Amino acid sequence: MPDGGTLEQAVMSSPPRRVLVADADVEARTWCARALQSVDYDIVEAADGREALTNALVHRPALLITELRLPILDGYALCEILRRDRTTVDVPILVVTTETRPCEIDRARQAGATALLVKPAAASTLVREARRLLAQSHELRERSITARERGRAHTHRSANLLAHSKKQLAVSRTSSRFATTTPPMPAPTLTCPLCDRPLTYECSHIGGVIAHAPEQWDLFKCTAGCGHFEYRHRTHRLRRVS
Repeated sequence: MPDGGTLEQAVMSSPPRRVLVADADVEARTWCARALQSVDYDIVEAADGREALTNALVHRPALLITELRLPILDGYALCEILRRDRTTVDVPILVVTTETRPCEIDRARQAGATALLVKPAAASTLVREARRLLAQSHELRERSITARERGRAHTHRSANLLAHSKKQLAVSRTSSRFATTTPPMPAPTLTCPLCDRPLTYECSHIGGVIAHAPEQWDLFKCTAGCGHFEYRHRTHRLRRVS
């Protein structure tokens, strides 16, 4: 889906219901094409597996209907290759075949077939199965589009939060920090916690995480040599710093 598109726009811009029919039997292809043209599907025919593969990779079909017994490249290999390619990995594949052996039917499913019909099948059965697979594929596409939109919205919110965080960090880094002997709040009268003598006030450090709410630390010195002490006004705590 293009960037900035909506779910409705994505669904409306879906490719037409192009159905690729691969079968070596021209009568079988004609029968299949007539049945599906009755519900206005765009039918493309391929007489062998290589031709079907080329068509599918160049113009991604909405649905592939294939026989297992194909010349050059059989239906099993065709399914396997299409399932490995990013372009066609989710294309529904309906196998319509004369093969009835359970082991071969299981092999077709393992190769990537979405559903199977055994020849001869009624035209109404073919049309019903094609409609079911196309509707199922359309629903999966809608879910995928919705998931991508939710992911894009989550990414956008995350980007906004990151930008806000960076802005706050920039504010904190540019907030004023300086030393002064005339601080906003007068330094308290304190005594040394080690010798109980009066501490001598030296200066105050003003700063903080944001400019409009600065903090104040007052620096004191013990004249008896006990060291320097710092008093933080926000916590009202005195600690030795040297």
